[in-house]
Amino acid sequence: MAWDRRTLEARFDRLVRENRFTISVFFPLNGAVLLVASAEGLLPPPLAFNPLLILLGTLVMRSPLVAGVLPLIGRKAAAALGALVAYSYAIEYVGVHTGVPYGDFYYGVDLGPTVGGVPLGLPVFFIPLVMNAYLLVSLLLGERARSRPLRLASVVAAVLAMDLVLDPGAVALGFWVYPDGGLYYGVPLSNYAGWVLSATVAVVALDVAFSWESLLDRLATTEFMLDDLVSFVILWGGINAWFGNWLPVLVAAGFGLGLVRTERFDSRLLRSPRPRLSRFW
Repeated sequence: MAWDRRTLEARFDRLVRENRFTISVFFPLNGAVLLVASAEGLLPPPLAFNPLLILLGTLVMRSPLVAGVLPLIGRKAAAALGALVAYSYAIEYVGVHTGVPYGDFYYGVDLGPTVGGVPLGLPVFFIPLVMNAYLLVSLLLGERARSRPLRLASVVAAVLAMDLVLDPGAVALGFWVYPDGGLYYGVPLSNYAGWVLSATVAVVALDVAFSWESLLDRLATTEFMLDDLVSFVILWGGINAWFGNWLPVLVAAGFGLGLVRTERFDSRLLRSPRPRLSRFW
């Protein structure tokens, strides 16, 4: 059997499609329970905040987005993504060591191997958030998304909204700590000023990397492409609800409504067929 790129992409698609519920509902629900239990001291080491489990769970939840985007990655996209990975490490390194542009903070939980104090898994945590926002906004705007200024500004706003959900939950878990606290559930406003910069650079890089029309064509034929955002809503919405961070919960619910409106979070996901891995391979 030939193992060319197109064959592997088709098999990856099938694997994700046949396991949608497991990937996008079961994994984030269990992730939320394990992370909250870790923060509340209910899990013993090495299970509590196990970095391997955190990274593995994140990779599984990212798989629908990766499968959706993979066929669109050529040389131009690969180069732009490589530059974006380098940028994400660079700005995080500066942030960790100088407090610019996010404000003074440090990591309170081991998120795996680090280089210069920056987790190696950082691009896996950051870049998909931007891509999810880009795809959802493109669907919600419809024909208006053809205006590049409107599209880019709207995606940057969506990325900031996602961080209104992510950061309070991460701070409540102790993933990272702002020693001086902050007005928004312990997160300083400087963090969001920093996200304006990082989100703008990332959004522009993705807009250069991919053809907007090609992304829409792929979205039209790949019903699971935004399932990673379903995971985001369930995971971080649930974590924030546990800690009583109700404004982030409402923002997460807003993303859920956006997914419902674009028919990306519906009964088809819940009726995902049982996995048949032997047939898949």
